[in-house]
Amino acid sequence: MTEKSIEKQSTDSTDLVSSGGRTTIADTVVSKIAGIAAREVSGVYKLGGGTARAVGVLRDRIPGSSTNHGQGVSVEVGERQAAVDVQLVAEYGVSIADLATGIRRNVVASIERMTGLEVTEVNIEVQDIHVESDEAQDGTDTTTEPRVQ
Repeated sequence: MTEKSIEKQSTDSTDLVSSGGRTTIADTVVSKIAGIAAREVSGVYKLGGGTARAVGVLRDRIPGSSTNHGQGVSVEVGERQAAVDVQLVAEYGVSIADLATGIRRNVVASIERMTGLEVTEVNIEVQDIHVESDEAQDGTDTTTEPRVQ
């Protein structure tokens, strides 16, 4: 190859692969970035499915443990591209379509800005809706009158 074609090749690729070497970004780094970016969007109550949230609650109770920012996020990372899957619980009353759009925008912008990877897709799975009254009640509300006698 000529010097000119090598220059062209390096300018077409991302900054992760250059004439000086290759930079590899671990999946966990990308999942943390995506998790933090998703949590920043108003209307996201928690990330993760039921099992992931239960494990997260247990982890939070262990003294000295840290928050798993990648909880509820799975990624597939290649040399130049990444694909992201996010599981979440949304706040009641939020437009899920608008929430998904906001999450996608924030996740793509954060990953591309911080890593230089092209994000090919962000799949969002809303697993539940959080309602404030769910936390206040334990399912045995005795203050209301029965509907039938």
